[in-house]
Amino acid sequence: MGRVTDLADFTALLTPEGQTLLAALRDYDPAQELAVASRLRREHPAELVSAALGQARLRQRAVAKFGAEDAYRMYFTPNGVEQSTRATVGTYRAERLKALGVRSVADLCGGIGGDALAFARAGIAVLAVDRDPLTAEVARANAEALGLAGLIEVRCADVTEIDTSPYDAVFVDPARRGGRGRIFDPEAYSPPLSWAVEAARKAPRAALKIAPGIPHEAVPAEAEAEWISDGGDVKEAVLWFGTSPGTRRATLLPSGASLTGRGLPDPAVRPVGKYLYEPDGAVIRAHLVAEVAEELAGGLIDETIAYVTADALTPTPFATAYEITDELPFNLKKLKALLREREVGTLTVKKRGSAVEPEEIRRRVKPKGPNAATVILTRVAGAPTMLIGRPAA
Repeated sequence: MGRVTDLADFTALLTPEGQTLLAALRDYDPAQELAVASRLRREHPAELVSAALGQARLRQRAVAKFGAEDAYRMYFTPNGVEQSTRATVGTYRAERLKALGVRSVADLCGGIGGDALAFARAGIAVLAVDRDPLTAEVARANAEALGLAGLIEVRCADVTEIDTSPYDAVFVDPARRGGRGRIFDPEAYSPPLSWAVEAARKAPRAALKIAPGIPHEAVPAEAEAEWISDGGDVKEAVLWFGTSPGTRRATLLPSGASLTGRGLPDPAVRPVGKYLYEPDGAVIRAHLVAEVAEELAGGLIDETIAYVTADALTPTPFATAYEITDELPFNLKKLKALLREREVGTLTVKKRGSAVEPEEIRRRVKPKGPNAATVILTRVAGAPTMLIGRPAA
């Protein structure tokens, strides 16, 4: 029912009447949208009510990325909410550019301005470019709403026609979604990754935001590749130009812990020890499991599985540790009997290298009791295995 489909709809939201409606809808319940819409249409134009409801719903979705304080002042499009950089990641990237001495950046494919806002808050002057008139207007409104218009120039244009030579750095966030959903081929991005790389090569510094699943062989030799996770979830990869060519890095937010590759060989496979470590997703994507294994004096449980095992508990920000109490061949009857014997009612199921779904395990074993346990479905030296334990203190 709610919508923000064209520039006229959006512009109406910036009027005093539109602002009043948005303020009134801040905490509305989408489940009550029909009743809310009927009530508001008695006093406001139907088109404006529809636009306000659509914007209110987008703001509620955006809280997870931008936080409530910003999200309820900002403006969004459906694609903008979906594709925008999470604020924590944008802030990290902006601070890194600032530390590299960047004072101005051409933000190409700027979208609704999420990255431009982060750059501006770091004190970096921004040219934010997007070819869609509605998206550019939303970005302009966001700069105004957050008091950053003095540092952000928004331009509605084709990024391929922008002269980036006056800027210290270039940032490119190509569109990775199309009419059929997520795009996996970097050359099908809009603009293609090859164009973005050429734009980066012309600038003193550059950062290209890409999907974390990019094949390592697609990373240009002169680029540093950084995989970033936030709260344990891998959010994106960035190709940096003008920093450390050939480097592979994993960065974990919110801590900011960063692991750099040293070109280590794959760790040896060894028997399961007292502790099992699950590397952060950014570490795995960056192919830095060997670096973590060396830090932990550990090895792999299987040459194809990114679990590290060790005999000692070593604190590390790059992996989650579990104390292993049992190692059993995969057998649901044995698992059910063991959990019943130990009165396990709270069961966490993790898997890597197993086709069995956690929901099926819980349904089959019917955990019941006051105790908790973690079961890890995986392979050990090629054999389907159940590892039972608990998060290490």
